[in-house]
Amino acid sequence: MTGEESSLDSASAAVQILREGGIVGLPTETVYGLAADALNPMACARIFEAKGRPLADPLIVHVPDISWITRLGVTNLLVDRLAAAFWPGPLTIVIPRNQTVPDIVTGGQNTVAVRMSAHPVFASIIGAFGGPLAAPSANRFGRISPTSAEHVMQELGSRIPLVVDGGPCAHGIESTIIQIVENKIQILRSGPISSEALGLYGEVQSPASNTPVTPGSMKSHYAPRTPMEVLSVAAVAEMNMTARVGCGLLLPRPNDSLSAGFSSVEVLSASGDPVEMATHLFAAMRRLDASELERILAIPVLGDGIEIAIMERLYKASAHE
Repeated sequence: MTGEESSLDSASAAVQILREGGIVGLPTETVYGLAADALNPMACARIFEAKGRPLADPLIVHVPDISWITRLGVTNLLVDRLAAAFWPGPLTIVIPRNQTVPDIVTGGQNTVAVRMSAHPVFASIIGAFGGPLAAPSANRFGRISPTSAEHVMQELGSRIPLVVDGGPCAHGIESTIIQIVENKIQILRSGPISSEALGLYGEVQSPASNTPVTPGSMKSHYAPRTPMEVLSVAAVAEMNMTARVGCGLLLPRPNDSLSAGFSSVEVLSASGDPVEMATHLFAAMRRLDASELERILAIPVLGDGIEIAIMERLYKASAHE
């Protein structure tokens, strides 16, 4: 359909499209997702086509209720406890798959990534649909993740028939991804659920080198078109005013002396709240990317909570394959 035919429309229309094997932009509490019937290989193939996503990059499967996890894969006591504690919510759990899950969803791996969204619009639509939905971020592959319906329209408006507007996303960064190995919790992607929160349910350890490929695990990801670099406060402070012209600056919190002379400045949180920083991260990156700058400089976000997840996105956004 053309961009003009794409629209922000009703949940009932979304359910109908999904039942017919189509794809739909839907809000979640993390970022907007591009959803399709997770058990329909042809429908899932449309996700890869619309995003330009490599087939080796697996999709997260969203479930309508917690009972679906055992219909998609194999769980254990710790998986069950974590799902009960954090679902619905921004936690994705990688488990051994069963044959119900199409190969295209898992990238040919023997595991599947599963989560249950807390967003009321997503929950209503998947509940009415009555089955699992594959729903990676609703953007072109490798680009900045969308946190509003407008972002989805900018990225995919000419490629998908419908975007359901559920307002801005609450968390603004993708879900935490974990897997359980020998009864230990391994964090494969940082996100809103911290290692401290997970540590209340079991030992958290670094992942091994042979962990499954997970969404967002490519070296370069979440990237603006404008070249981006993460620089320390000291390095930016040493830049002369001439060097700042044509550059954008992404600041965790206000810093008038540091931001002087830059062509465009985005502040993630006026109060320095790290949760607010995460919520505003991708939208701020998009605004800088649209400002026709020569490059974007990002100041590190320091801390050991959700700050880790923010820095993971910043480093991937500034990386080059």
